[in-house]
Amino acid sequence: MALAIVNGKVHTITRGILEPGTVLVDDGKIAAVGQGLPIPEGTEIVDASGYWVTPGFIDAHSHICIFGEPWVWAHDDGNEMTNPVTPQVRGVDSLNPDDPSVADVVSAGVTTVFTGPGSGNVIGGTGVAIKLRGRTVDEMVISGTEAMKMALGENPKKVYGDQKKTPSTRMGNAAVLREALVAAANYLDKFRQAEEEAQEKAEGSRRPKYPERDLRWEALGKVLRREMKARIHAHRADDILTAIRIAEEFGLDLVIEHATEGYRVAEILAAKQIPCTVGPLHMARFKMELQNFTLENPGILARAGVKVAIQVDEASNTRWLPVHAGMAVRYGMPEEEAFRAVTLNPASILGLENRLGSLEAGKDADIAVWDGHPFATYTKCRTVFIDGRVVFDLASGVRPGGGR
Repeated sequence: MALAIVNGKVHTITRGILEPGTVLVDDGKIAAVGQGLPIPEGTEIVDASGYWVTPGFIDAHSHICIFGEPWVWAHDDGNEMTNPVTPQVRGVDSLNPDDPSVADVVSAGVTTVFTGPGSGNVIGGTGVAIKLRGRTVDEMVISGTEAMKMALGENPKKVYGDQKKTPSTRMGNAAVLREALVAAANYLDKFRQAEEEAQEKAEGSRRPKYPERDLRWEALGKVLRREMKARIHAHRADDILTAIRIAEEFGLDLVIEHATEGYRVAEILAAKQIPCTVGPLHMARFKMELQNFTLENPGILARAGVKVAIQVDEASNTRWLPVHAGMAVRYGMPEEEAFRAVTLNPASILGLENRLGSLEAGKDADIAVWDGHPFATYTKCRTVFIDGRVVFDLASGVRPGGGR
């Protein structure tokens, strides 16, 4: 389907603001972005006069469709807290496409999220990026975006310390993580040795003995081979540095989740080019490790040169992602960096920067139309397109799942 969004204030993210601008869409992709573009005959016209047009926003750290709503035990499927090391569990196997949160979040201009396990375990399992459309898991999941959730700090040590099990301290957290990574490395070594033995033996010789499959170390092996990112939950500055120390020891592709005290080590994060998903920005100091929380954190990190993605760490409350970006601007984050923090930066962290995060020819036509500045609390998102199709329209009442 050919579509032209015309006369809007088009924020491209990478090429500035075009006012008035035109976005041409064809077959689910952005065909062209510019001013005064010729519109092919038969193209459906969407008049965005007086409106902002942006890429669909992206939250790189959510739990939508996994910690389901209503928030009751029956829908609490995000923490397999029976063992501190569960790399074999997959968020996709808890993912409920009928979660009512989806409609709420899409109506706020958010089109893609990363969702996955929580931080109750030192290694919690894999999460995945999803587009907020479709009626089945397979329709939602963006293959190849899987990443491993890990956690340091208070959460795992409290869960297992309360059970009188390891880990019960921060040094226990680190030890458990390192032990698991060593076990996965040993598992990979056994397979390598078997492969080398197979190559050395003559044809028809006894088949080399491979180790029995172990889903834990298979999954964690992908992290060691940098086929998956290690996304490590860390609030305090010392936990952030522990995550860096372990990542460097094992050669992991690291992302820091939350980074609440990231401002205290911003220069280190910038020098090592470690991206951070920062937030949520509405947190109270409900844990000791949040005592130094400040709304200035995203701005400090961005000005230091850290790639920042703003996150809400929620399900339906992911709808407030634009407001969180506005709070970051209010407390010192440059506005253009805040726009990147909910578009291109999270796309990059998810490995999707070639498909999402900006309005450019060739990218997926995931687009939001707003009746004011997207970060303003009084602005409403009017229309949302995912892959060039309307999935939400305020005027006509179109909502994901037929208005669920």
